[in-house]
Amino acid sequence: MSKPNVVYVHSHDTGRYVQPYGYAVSTPNIQRLAEEGVVFRRAFCAGPTCSPSRAALLTGQFPHACGMTGLVNLGFGLSDYSRHIVHTLRKHGYHCALSGVQHVAKPPEKIGYDTILTAKPAEAVEAASRFLADPPSRPFFLSVGFRETHRQFPPPGPKDDPRYTRPPAVLPDTPETRADMAGYNTLARLLDENVGAVLDAIDAHDLARDTLVISTTDHGIAFPHMKCNLTDHGIGVMLIMRGPGGFDGGRVCEGMVSHVDVFPTLCDLLEIEPPEWLQGTSFLPMVRGETGTVNDAIFAEINYHDAYDPQRCVRTDRYKYIRRFSDWSRPVLPNCDNSPSKDLWVQNDWPQRHVASEELYDLMFDPMERNNLAGDPSMRAVLRKLRERLEQHMQHTDDPLLHGPIPAPPDALVSEPDAISEMNAERAKEVRRRRGKT
Repeated sequence: MSKPNVVYVHSHDTGRYVQPYGYAVSTPNIQRLAEEGVVFRRAFCAGPTCSPSRAALLTGQFPHACGMTGLVNLGFGLSDYSRHIVHTLRKHGYHCALSGVQHVAKPPEKIGYDTILTAKPAEAVEAASRFLADPPSRPFFLSVGFRETHRQFPPPGPKDDPRYTRPPAVLPDTPETRADMAGYNTLARLLDENVGAVLDAIDAHDLARDTLVISTTDHGIAFPHMKCNLTDHGIGVMLIMRGPGGFDGGRVCEGMVSHVDVFPTLCDLLEIEPPEWLQGTSFLPMVRGETGTVNDAIFAEINYHDAYDPQRCVRTDRYKYIRRFSDWSRPVLPNCDNSPSKDLWVQNDWPQRHVASEELYDLMFDPMERNNLAGDPSMRAVLRKLRERLEQHMQHTDDPLLHGPIPAPPDALVSEPDAISEMNAERAKEVRRRRGKT
């Protein structure tokens, strides 16, 4: 067959909190995509912060390997932009276009797209629709990036009454968390409308049969213990694909896949030689029913967000192991987006809670990842095996964390580790002050 077009539709901070994953979030267009394509129930990002996650998907490398150890808007970047997927696709005849958010380069011209339709999120749908109405004569790769569902959330709309909203399971069910989640739901409706507009444009111009749609997000939703955390609440993402090559039928794939697997999967589907730097595995055999799984483990990491908090994890079907590579033993509050839910935790002494240097969870009996088994004598063999597995991964990918702290770029705008305690205290003081006024 001729090479299909690829439309990569991506959002901010959505996790799996959309309708096809069973949540009470109204996203009928994303649901339609799921019913026409393939849903990956256990898809994970490689780093639960914005730029590192996107960079991993678009280079097929873990964040530490591609150089994106922090946020591009705070001074970080790819070590080699020629490894971005657009360069591989362009070599094989693809016209590559960008519409909206990209979050891996500043300015976006550094990436190497043939056409930048717009870099403004508010114009992404209109620009993408115009492109799809008059596409190039050769196959194309179109990236359509939305700012939704990034904070700040709007006031809940009339269809998202906080009284009848359930917050994420990791948070207590209170008026504050319900109202916060209702605001997320309202923004998710807008995301869904945007995704629907792109799907409608594909359909209206008879492109669906020859176009692979990839719909995903960067990481978990922006609530405490989710975004910028290595629990499944932070690294679990929606991944829905529809199009030629077996991505159809409203099917569900249960095998674990990572964002770093998307690039090699596209190479497999498009029958092009995968670049030697790729660190993921094609999941096309799983989609085609040739195997039930392609990964017996997935890996993810955190380096910098607003502050340095180096962590690594390995996740198998049964267990999750998380290791912190710093001496800090309290929550790093700057790495949690400000929100009413965060304020609720801060009011209840979250800044003073202990954070373990090692965590081990039995995901069969503890899917919320609350009961840390790292100190359980009966789990020593499991702990040792996962420590070794993580060490092997870090060695294999030449993780610089093996040799000590990872330095930030000279001009990066990040908080120094020594300032975290002071920032935690200041946040708690501010929350108490505002609470006193109310």
